Amino acid sequence: MKKQDTTGKHMNKRNYLRHFLPVAVWLASVALVVWLFYHRGQRFQVMGLAQGEVRQVATNCAGRLKSVSVGLFDRVTEGQVVAIVDTVLDNERDDEALRAQLATISAEIEHLAAQLVPTQDGLVASQMDREVTRISDLRRFTLDVENARLRILELKAQLAADRMTLQDLASEVTIAQELVQKQAVAPYELEKAKAQHAVLAESIDENARLLEQAQAQLKAAQTRLTEYSDREPHEPSVEDALEVIHKGIGVQEGLMKQVSAQLGALEQRRVLELTAPVAGVVSQIWRGPGEAVTAGDPIPTITVTQPAEVIGYAQQAQIDLVRKDMEVVVAKASDPAQAVKSRVTFVGPAVEQMPTQLWLNPTVPQYGRPFKVLLPPNLSVIPGEVVGIRGL
Repeated sequence: MKKQDTTGKHMNKRNYLRHFLPVAVWLASVALVVWLFYHRGQRFQVMGLAQGEVRQVATNCAGRLKSVSVGLFDRVTEGQVVAIVDTVLDNERDDEALRAQLATISAEIEHLAAQLVPTQDGLVASQMDREVTRISDLRRFTLDVENARLRILELKAQLAADRMTLQDLASEVTIAQELVQKQAVAPYELEKAKAQHAVLAESIDENARLLEQAQAQLKAAQTRLTEYSDREPHEPSVEDALEVIHKGIGVQEGLMKQVSAQLGALEQRRVLELTAPVAGVVSQIWRGPGEAVTAGDPIPTITVTQPAEVIGYAQQAQIDLVRKDMEVVVAKASDPAQAVKSRVTFVGPAVEQMPTQLWLNPTVPQYGRPFKVLLPPNLSVIPGEVVGIRGL
């Protein structure tokens, strides 16, 4: 009897296990499917790269880089000067021709000044034959104007020649500094070059002040002559006597104006300032001072620190899922994780090779259809950082 009870209990247990086991397996399968769907919804469906605006600063003509005023990873503001280029090429530095023109102008000025002396003597000698006061005043006022004009031309010619020489002395100082650093010459040579540069610079400043004074004197003399001519009768003999000199001075004034314009244009091209087109960080410096550059050669590269968009790549099975203006979630794998809502702003027209950072295997290229996603400002990322995009 006891044996029959034991056998019955064993059979009941087997029947219980036979019915419970399928139910337990089914429940475990359901739980596994739910877990897989949950984690599938949480993982990134597409990886993308944060894109920051990158600008290269370059010249539009050939030249030589004089200085770079920023360093690698320096922050710059829009419009800040980042480099200075000398765009005057070696074959354009025709200093000898300009010096010859200035020498010719100076010689002609001396010739006109020599002609003015006997003219002045002749006017003085003839004043007794005219009305003493009227002729004397007119002669004095007219000669004052011409003397002032000659003085201005003389100072301009001297200043132009001295400024060209000052450029040469500045180059000699730079070369001497480099030679002293290399111990190729004695420091005395550097000090000598600096002294010559300083003396000439002081002379230029003094002549510039004298030029301002001469211009003021010319203006005053012209005012006196104009006022006198308005109230006194015309005196043709004075104009006739000075006509040749007056025309000669006009010719030299025109030549001096041309030479000054050439020198001014060259000076502006020696200091071509390159400015930052955007605010950001200097991410690359391609050229250094003293190097020759051609049109389009980048000097510094400036990268905007806050990216504005993310470029994602939809793979073959996702190509038809990407649509413009669809809502997605941009996430950053950080601790704690960051995720913000955004939208697709552009979908590429063709499949392209993905950047190597997004390849699963660095030796096997991958391809996808590119699309842009607006990067919300509250998601802190840097250019080139990999982020996740889900919601496709």
